[in-house]
Amino acid sequence: MKISINDQELFTLTDTQCAVLCNDINTDEFDADMKRRINYIIMHKYEQCFKRLKEEWDPKLKANGVAMIPLDEEEYAKLVFAQPNYMCRKTRDAASATPIGG
Repeated sequence: MKISINDQELFTLTDTQCAVLCNDINTDEFDADMKRRINYIIMHKYEQCFKRLKEEWDPKLKANGVAMIPLDEEEYAKLVFAQPNYMCRKTRDAASATPIGG
């Protein structure tokens, strides 16, 4: 079984590794079970990141004078990303690595 994202192979489970997993997982449910597990991991990470984004940005949006905050997660994230003081992790890391004075 090959695990890929955007057509880039991340890793491969050997037939033996799959057989070991099928010792506990019904073979007929194996593919669906693996997809469910991968989905859970990624969505759990998303939920935790969104929670931290919201905790950080609720007060910042208020300070930025935003009067209406969407309840929809997609729209909320788009609003945050459109703020002039928003910086993604890469930008924040680069900014914090820049020596004082340039």
